[in-house]
Amino acid sequence: MSNYVQAMKDFVESHYIATFAFVAAGAGLLAIRRWMAGRACLSKVMLDGKTVLITGANTGIGKETALDMAKRGARVILACRDMTRAHIAADMIRQQSGNGNVLVKKLDLACLQSVRELAKDIEKNEPRLDILINNAGIMMCPKWATEDGFEMQFGVNHLGHFLLTNCLLDLLKKSAPSRIVIVSSLAHERGKIHFDDINLDKDYRPEISYRQSKLANVLFGKELATRLQGSGVTVYSLHPGVIRTELGRHLFPTLAVWKRTIAIPLMMLIKTPWEGAQTTIYCAVEESLANDSGFYYSDCARKTPAPQAQDDDAAKRLWDLSASMVGLG
Repeated sequence: MSNYVQAMKDFVESHYIATFAFVAAGAGLLAIRRWMAGRACLSKVMLDGKTVLITGANTGIGKETALDMAKRGARVILACRDMTRAHIAADMIRQQSGNGNVLVKKLDLACLQSVRELAKDIEKNEPRLDILINNAGIMMCPKWATEDGFEMQFGVNHLGHFLLTNCLLDLLKKSAPSRIVIVSSLAHERGKIHFDDINLDKDYRPEISYRQSKLANVLFGKELATRLQGSGVTVYSLHPGVIRTELGRHLFPTLAVWKRTIAIPLMMLIKTPWEGAQTTIYCAVEESLANDSGFYYSDCARKTPAPQAQDDDAAKRLWDLSASMVGLG
């Protein structure tokens, strides 16, 4: 009998330890998950009578941002390349927000003519534009070229938005106070602007290109804010966090099998699109930022960007190069 009792005791203790370890591990993962989720935008500002344009708003954080803007009562314009998916997203946003004032416009950031056509459409048909959110992007793609011959990631992530923003500046100024929100990435911290080989023809690597385009986003926001001082138009760039979206569709297939095996469970710890949209929303509506411009944000708070993103000379040089590339005088 004593052996039986001891065996039962050992069984209970071993399972207690295992259970405790399981619970502790679960609590640890939950703590990591909460940390990864970041902060949420707490602003209750309504946007009735305001117009918001969001690029790439048919999926991911762009779609979540559009839904939030619609719930606040804004007239929301989804500027997207894939019109079928954009219309599906717009229908969902109308249903979930109760706001029927959600429009879809064609925009292919890899084609400068498409950018110009959208800008002309907006200027002609929209009496105001209060918030422009440059959200669309491409990440880690092969060495592709835009219709105008630019390296794809730099062309879509930076040049397309650079041209669109400049084409809409008069309407944004007319609607002041207004805001321009530029979605960048923490990847800018390892970025470098290759002024002498901007299309990376000599040595193309997807990660180098992506980092360059995201650094360009922050530098663009910095220089744009300087040029818009006193206009009533404020500018914000941001890191949305690591998010479960389609943005990594070009990266995941290139990973080794063992890396994919590790990555799949880790995906459950990173931000959802709703969580990833919070800093974008914060920069678009937070009242305390009304007089701030040219700063960089992450997790709904101002952060210091990398040293190369604070270089005034590089920001101006990039502006001049970008203007030349897209044909702006």
